[in-house]
Amino acid sequence: MSETRDTWHRPPFIANPILRWAVYLGAIVYFGWVAFTLPIDWNRVVEGIERAGRIFGGAFPPSFARSGLLIDGFLESLKIAVLATAGGVVLSIPIAFMAARNIAPLPIFYLGRSLIIVARSFHPVIVAIIFVKAVGFGPFAGVLTLIVYSIGFVAKMLAERIEEIDFGQVEAMRAAGAPYFSTLIYAIFPQIMPRQIGLTIYQLDSNLRASAVVGIVGAGGIGATLANAFGRYDYDFALAITIVIVAVILLSEGVSGMIRKRIQ
Repeated sequence: MSETRDTWHRPPFIANPILRWAVYLGAIVYFGWVAFTLPIDWNRVVEGIERAGRIFGGAFPPSFARSGLLIDGFLESLKIAVLATAGGVVLSIPIAFMAARNIAPLPIFYLGRSLIIVARSFHPVIVAIIFVKAVGFGPFAGVLTLIVYSIGFVAKMLAERIEEIDFGQVEAMRAAGAPYFSTLIYAIFPQIMPRQIGLTIYQLDSNLRASAVVGIVGAGGIGATLANAFGRYDYDFALAITIVIVAVILLSEGVSGMIRKRIQ
């Protein structure tokens, strides 16, 4: 007598088969419609491939002859990243407390969350363009851009950490009659300090990468040096700058990762 066994099968993402196949068909139709309606100039694409070949052909071997410009651009990016991280973290701390629902009154909570949403709503390149138009070309626009960028990330993550704290310590301080700021310093800050240090290190690493991007639109740093190299058709120097950017980012990623592991 044969013995049958029940076998388990993973349930489908959408249980209703009609709805499931309707979703599949709709996705296929949508992607087909997008592919056929996008205004793609295939002749220009073919010409672009030829231009890309000339660019890569002129980029090898990379030229480090003007290393002075490269070092100056990198040091400017480092200054932008450090100043923006410091300013962004300092501003993020009060905004994070405003955006933490467990300690902020409802109107203050909405204000804090609104500031974070605004800071996170725009890509750093768009913010950089706005600040370049407002304060002119140069590293100051880059610093302001990355301060906004830092607030969007650090304040959000820190607010979430504040909402996860052991609230018993806060209640004990309040029951003892401690004032508001003493409660913040002795009951909340010790619980969020490791996360704050980790976020600061991560944001410094992220700002160093972002400074190379916002510099392309005129916000200073190594990105501006790279944009100027492309503008002068110095593709070999542009490749050298790109290599340095990648090497520095890899190094900073490794160092920041080691530091974060030690403080966790």
